[in-house]
Amino acid sequence: MSDATSSPNVTNLLVAWGKGDQQAFDRLMPQVQQELHRIADRYMAAERPGHDLQATALINEAYLRLVDWKDIQWADRAHFFAMAANMMRRVLVDHARRRDRAKRGRDLIQVSLSEAGHVPMPEHADVLAVDEALQRLETLDSRKGRIVELRFFGGLSLEETAEAVSVSVATVRRDWTLARAWLNRELKDR
Repeated sequence: MSDATSSPNVTNLLVAWGKGDQQAFDRLMPQVQQELHRIADRYMAAERPGHDLQATALINEAYLRLVDWKDIQWADRAHFFAMAANMMRRVLVDHARRRDRAKRGRDLIQVSLSEAGHVPMPEHADVLAVDEALQRLETLDSRKGRIVELRFFGGLSLEETAEAVSVSVATVRRDWTLARAWLNRELKDR
């Protein structure tokens, strides 16, 4: 995370927004724009060539969904970026489902999992398969699912993830390794 997104001002703006101050949200967005672009670029880099969404469109769609949230209690910037990443994931999943329905299963959107760590994973897996596998993992072990979401989709460091999940860095490291191995097995079967 950049220095601008780690300032106490971001947390203060998040708290004010959570209490209903829309102006706080309007002041927050320029401060977090660069980090949101980094997250969106990470998602879009994993998509198939010629994807009809661009990073800016992904951010805008996630923004529209975030604006609709009322009275959310933001814990800190890590919580915000994790939720923004989750929104972007949901936008891509919804987009893939619409596209899948329209094409009846042909030309599915691809997501690279090669950045997920040292455990080998399929070079590409469609976003729907990743989402379904992650939902199954969350059902089996919600903490591991949350760690995958924060690390892979949100781009949080081990330390930031540990803070967001309220566990030790060693626990995050262990869960991250096990979750990657589990997802690898699940996605290989597809």
